[in-house]
Amino acid sequence: MTPTTSLSRSSIKSRSSSPNHVGRQSHRVERDRCGTGQDLLGRYADIEGRAREVVALPGFLESVLVVDRDASTLGDRRLVAHLASDEPAENAAIACSRYLNDSRGRWSRRVTAEDLETVPFAEEQEIHAAAGAPSNARELVDRHGRVHRLQLLAGEKSIRQLRWCRQVSGQEGIGLEVVSVRDVVGSLETYEPVRTLTLGAVAWYRRDPEVSVKTVRLELERVDSSPLVLNRGLRETALAVAQWQGLSMSKIAMRCGRIKYDSRGRPSGETSWLGRRLGILPSSRESGPTPWVHTDVLALIAREGLRISPREVELG
Repeated sequence: MTPTTSLSRSSIKSRSSSPNHVGRQSHRVERDRCGTGQDLLGRYADIEGRAREVVALPGFLESVLVVDRDASTLGDRRLVAHLASDEPAENAAIACSRYLNDSRGRWSRRVTAEDLETVPFAEEQEIHAAAGAPSNARELVDRHGRVHRLQLLAGEKSIRQLRWCRQVSGQEGIGLEVVSVRDVVGSLETYEPVRTLTLGAVAWYRRDPEVSVKTVRLELERVDSSPLVLNRGLRETALAVAQWQGLSMSKIAMRCGRIKYDSRGRPSGETSWLGRRLGILPSSRESGPTPWVHTDVLALIAREGLRISPREVELG
């Protein structure tokens, strides 16, 4: 998945905010000046007990990268937030505090070369300038033949809302149902071009007083920051590795610590558990296989079950 690379401007401190507010927000964050143009924002230990640290690093055109990295090797860099040059320095501490205290589980993505050469919100501006007015005729079709497209729908007080819609067939013919960005991404099992089309439309309409883009933009931010990611890359890799190496699903599950015993005490892997996480078998909460898996489970199956890096199965 492609996680968010910037904090929402509505959720961070503005220059007119009180500095006392920052102190309350970041009371658990340890700050220290490093001698290499870096701010140490916080430290913690991961689930395997390895020391990690969150730092603020200089980015392109005076932007700031808030990065989670291995404290010993300074490698395995994960992007927490990308702050624009006009944002106050305290926002890095706020981003770190939120990240460390997130009750839903920390989520970030690996730092890429592009992160070092771009600035926040530039992507929206480029899409806006290059694409012109978004076309509502752009349709995305999933593997079930369902059509998805962005629509301007009637909203409250004559203000239209930008939303994703899906064509549905019923007794009265073909109609449209409103769906979330997450629904569209899950149906297509890919983040693109859903993300690009959404960003482009939001960039185009965000200054139009007669169109609200708030809901669809929040939906995109939730997809980008969610610890639930698409499992298609994991599934395809697991099936390929199983074929190449002659591994059974039972063996992969056993490597992950998911073991069951028959009446004679003979062990085998919980293939149903693995099948649900790979999106092969229906989830207990869904009518069909789910396209999502938690990042912790993805990492477990990749590292232990397939003996590969989780990054090899992450979808961008």
